[in-house]
Amino acid sequence: METLDRVARNAMQTLRPPPRLRLSDWIESELRLPAGVSATPGPVHLWPFQRAIADSIGDPATERVTVVKSVRVGYSTLLSAAIGSYIANEPSPILLLMPTEADCRDVVVSDLEPIFESSLPLRGLLSAEADETGRNTLLSRRFPGGSLKIVPSRAPRNLRRHNVRILLCDEVDGMENTAEGDPLLLAERRTLSFPNRKIVVGSTPVFEDGRVLSAYALSDMRIYECPCPYCGMLSEIVWKDIVWPEGEPQKAEWRCPSCSNTVPERLKAEMVANGGWRATRPEVIGHHGYKLNALISPHVNASWGRLAQEFVAAKGNPDNLRVFVNTYLAEGWRDGGEELDEDGLRSRTEPFGLRAIPEDVILVTCGVDMQDNWADFVITGHGRTETFVLASGQIHGRYDSADLWLELDDLLKTTWPHPRGGRIKVDAALVDSGDGEHQPHVYAFARPRFNRRIAASKGMAGFSRPFLERSSVKGTPVFVVGSDSMKNSIFNRLSAGGSIRFSADLPAKFFEELVSERRVVKYTRGQPSRAFERIPGRRAESLDALVYAIAARGLINADLDRREAELSTPAAPQRPPAVIRSAWLDR
Repeated sequence: METLDRVARNAMQTLRPPPRLRLSDWIESELRLPAGVSATPGPVHLWPFQRAIADSIGDPATERVTVVKSVRVGYSTLLSAAIGSYIANEPSPILLLMPTEADCRDVVVSDLEPIFESSLPLRGLLSAEADETGRNTLLSRRFPGGSLKIVPSRAPRNLRRHNVRILLCDEVDGMENTAEGDPLLLAERRTLSFPNRKIVVGSTPVFEDGRVLSAYALSDMRIYECPCPYCGMLSEIVWKDIVWPEGEPQKAEWRCPSCSNTVPERLKAEMVANGGWRATRPEVIGHHGYKLNALISPHVNASWGRLAQEFVAAKGNPDNLRVFVNTYLAEGWRDGGEELDEDGLRSRTEPFGLRAIPEDVILVTCGVDMQDNWADFVITGHGRTETFVLASGQIHGRYDSADLWLELDDLLKTTWPHPRGGRIKVDAALVDSGDGEHQPHVYAFARPRFNRRIAASKGMAGFSRPFLERSSVKGTPVFVVGSDSMKNSIFNRLSAGGSIRFSADLPAKFFEELVSERRVVKYTRGQPSRAFERIPGRRAESLDALVYAIAARGLINADLDRREAELSTPAAPQRPPAVIRSAWLDR
């Protein structure tokens, strides 16, 4: 009888599935990174702070994982590894949500396909030939037992078509709300039919009330703590504790908040290796939240001295400082005032202008906002760190008359004396082509002048849009200006102080229209989204022209040292080639 019991127990052990391998162990034993994906190709060796995140993603008892991340902490590798593990070990319907289609294509071509090809257990599982139906595409792959869809958040109709068990989301703070609402919420609804669903949300934060920090606030809110080499106390390494000698940020060290001893960079690796995650809200079950900044990254480019140098370079410009706070410190940004003060801005004017250009101006740009019977223009000068609003005015005439375009062309060809001894002219200009009736006339003006960096432009809403993106319409270069992101930048710079300076020659109309909009937060189905709204009774042509003028700086890729030398040479710049006047403009 005893022998039979032993045989039965052995049989049960044989039938029982093997112990589940933690995702961190599977990654290190099976995953390989090719040279094009990693600076250190070969088998993956997870950093200490990555292991717990990986295991939470692979843990069936954890429904949600939220990661508030900086750059240089390897989150993209963890996502690719999670996709590989689920395809190889737990085939399921998987959806990867990213902000744009370009992001989706890039992650497939640059990360997923190379990693799958380099890792033996994954080889062939994601190929276009893996599915006998022949329905595989770059962003939609089928495999035995499941599928992988990589979907941009700007296409909500794609979210309605899929029910998924595994939802992975990257850079959620870069996603704009659509007409159907928050794309993250739409995607989460596609997981409701699966009781064993997994939702992983990660992003570099943008604003304090953004998606990823809001999700993190609902989690158990884990922080990574490291022991001080001197007193042994565990502390999170945060920016306020990074110190350096005056004028020597490259010598930055961490000051322990418990014993006040300073710790040099060479001890960081040991501190991080001996550190661990602590849940600050342990009562929350099933939702693991992780917040990690670049201060614990072992990358050479994330050394405390290198980050301190980048901070010193960025702190004078709100745009650059926001990027530093978001991407390195993994903290949300708090905007300044929601309305600009007209009288306060007017009181900051200074005695410079086109007849007395400041010596710090190295480049000049122009923005043009088109109306039916006139064109508003703003001319800005750009130094190494400051923007100077040099002039604002109007050119009168209908948009379809040759005289208006000839006068604008003359303005853009004008040169002015520079205090260094040379002469300066408009280096680049953007002309608004957003109105359908104005569009062909703007294209006809800009197309033959593109070699002078005069281009058609169109403003597009969205706080996460880049300041300037090149496009084209029937062979005509057209530049898409992120109007909301650019206005937000202008608001922040004006709220912070003097990085935008104003000429005393500017008319009162310029300041009235500069403050014609206010920044607001609107809620759609409970989700916040930022926008600019027009103050009733105000016109905004000067604000729009300023947006185009500052955005036009992105058209110029100049050697600033060489430009300064040229401006110190009395010889005038070469006159641009003559443009043949088209009779079409007279029609």
